[in-house]
Amino acid sequence: MQLHNLSIKCIKPKRVGRGGKRGKTAGRGTKGQKSRAGHRIRPAQRDFLIRLPKLRGYKNNPTSQPNLILNLDELEKIKGEVVNRASLKAYFGKKFRNEIKILGNGKIKKAIKVEGIKISKIAKDKIEKAGGSVN
Repeated sequence: MQLHNLSIKCIKPKRVGRGGKRGKTAGRGTKGQKSRAGHRIRPAQRDFLIRLPKLRGYKNNPTSQPNLILNLDELEKIKGEVVNRASLKAYFGKKFRNEIKILGNGKIKKAIKVEGIKISKIAKDKIEKAGGSVN
């Protein structure tokens, strides 16, 4: 008996992806998502979701810088009688921020004129007692 005499039922079809001449991995490479049966590459949207932080409060982080807080002790060190944004910018340099507030900690002896800066009630009283003024 020869092959051409056999019926079609006896000849098995070639099975792909199960070793054979292609070796143990059957041309799929080694490991990974693409070598598995029924592999499906995940969509790119999922990658974006994974990169987002999972912790609570991420959206509530402050984006602006906090106020620059000055106490009356530091106002003593500033040269000149007028305290405004320009004089504070010269005094602080790179540490200067747009939002400034003067608080009433410490003592002040010299008369100072404060212009265009937020100030607490206690600090205002202490400056006026020392002979200064607040605008």
